[in-house]
Amino acid sequence: MPQTKFLLDESEIPSHWYNVVADMPKPPAPPLGPDGKPVGPDALSAIFPQSLIEQEMSAERWIAIPEKVREIYRLWRPSPLFRAHRLEAALGTPAKIYYKYEGVSPAGSHKVNTSVAQAYYNAEAGIKRIATETGAGQWGCSMALAGQMFGLEVRVYMVKVSYNQKPYRRSMMQTWGAEVFASPSTETASGRAALAESADNPGSLGLAISEAVEDAASRADTSYALGSVLNHVLLHQTVIGLEAKKQFEKAGDYPDMIFAPCGGGSNFGGVAFPFLADKAAGKNVRLVAVEPASCPTLTRGHYAYDFGDTAKLTPMMLMYTLGHDFMPPGIHAGGLRYHGDSALVSQLYHEKLLEAVAVQQLATFEAGVRFARAEGIVPAPESNHAIAACIDEALRCKESGEAKTLFFNLSGHGHFDMAAYDSYFAGKLEDFAYPEAAIQAALERLPKVA
Repeated sequence: MPQTKFLLDESEIPSHWYNVVADMPKPPAPPLGPDGKPVGPDALSAIFPQSLIEQEMSAERWIAIPEKVREIYRLWRPSPLFRAHRLEAALGTPAKIYYKYEGVSPAGSHKVNTSVAQAYYNAEAGIKRIATETGAGQWGCSMALAGQMFGLEVRVYMVKVSYNQKPYRRSMMQTWGAEVFASPSTETASGRAALAESADNPGSLGLAISEAVEDAASRADTSYALGSVLNHVLLHQTVIGLEAKKQFEKAGDYPDMIFAPCGGGSNFGGVAFPFLADKAAGKNVRLVAVEPASCPTLTRGHYAYDFGDTAKLTPMMLMYTLGHDFMPPGIHAGGLRYHGDSALVSQLYHEKLLEAVAVQQLATFEAGVRFARAEGIVPAPESNHAIAACIDEALRCKESGEAKTLFFNLSGHGHFDMAAYDSYFAGKLEDFAYPEAAIQAALERLPKVA
């Protein structure tokens, strides 16, 4: 019988993270302060430990993974690479489809790859408490778990629409000892200001980030932790792509196209960046970021300096953005509802080394159900975006007769997202095509940077 799973031994967990900055054609643009001037490491010291600041600014190609982090990674890493034989048959495609399954982690998604690393470095620096935000709750769960492993208190500001949509992710965070507040909350000045303006504000990742950053900056014993966007977060996620390259060697194959969901960029960067080095060396591999049509940052955003949060507390980054005060619709893929994108992903997309597509909500759930009925795993709504784009390409291969090798990152399971599937089956979900006028209005409020 043809092989389905391609597994690595625990000894093959990567010993180093891969830093894509070392192989970028141009160095990354610097973050800017409110005065429009580049900021140095000191500007981040109020909310991050020195070790993470160094990783954020590093241009070293390889950064060693601490042994204590690798020891915890062994609980679920290396994650399996699957050949989707049953999905291929169901689609009738000549394409070969592979997926790497990050839902085997204790928190059920790829987010633990960086939460464990961030908790380790904060604990080493003597930090006692972490403040963070979460959209769909996967990052909040991952940070709560990592905090428990390293003896850190964790407070999570959860986007209100997801707080109400996904109560069991909230329960998971509390099980691992975290405090969870619906954002906007009354706990911070930025939250209170948002509620004063609109009492029924559904929240956004940008607003939840403002609350968490404000919280962290107000206490000397507290650091801020971010689940995506920043360079060091994408760095930690490269264990996914590094393992996948070894697994493709075992399979005697190599992907023609790689798909991953893209909100802030950690999921996509984690799987795609290690293959980008191959692309630079002449490999003909296409790297496709897949985003929601309701939050079309790469496909309809503007490449400009913008704040990472609604209250403008963070430095400005050069990125594709829909505007820091963009308020996305309450789609069920809460982890992808972010106004901006990783500066690294944005720059590489701007330089045409990456591709991006946007998909509608109903199509993603249709793809997720199709995948589950063939392969057995119920995917998270975020993961459904990559599945939808991959299936579309597999069906194009069916029409053309091309036997491409397609690979996507199945970044998490959907066991706590069944209310979203219920809504889909009941016909209650709808597509959101964000109005161009609303996007333009938000872009007009971008900071003016020379």
